[in-house]
Amino acid sequence: MPNLEETIRERAYHLWLADGCRDGAADAYWLSAQREVLNASLSNSDVGTAPAMPEAGAATPKAPAKAKAGKSAAPKAAAKAAAPKAKRRAA
Repeated sequence: MPNLEETIRERAYHLWLADGCRDGAADAYWLSAQREVLNASLSNSDVGTAPAMPEAGAATPKAPAKAKAGKSAAPKAAAKAAAPKAKRRAA
């Protein structure tokens, strides 16, 4: 997609219109549009490159052992990545 943000913005706008132009829910429209656009782009991508989903009831591998506290910068990086981004308007 040439301009992902513009595509999401347009979809959010159409969702807002379809919902009767309700005020105060810009974030909900943005997230719904983002989910739709990204799911559509994933379904259009090459299926062979995506990792296979395990079948129901299949054994799952164990998670790696936790690192000792204070020894890794990974928790800080994960917390920074999970920080909320600036609010975007649907219109």
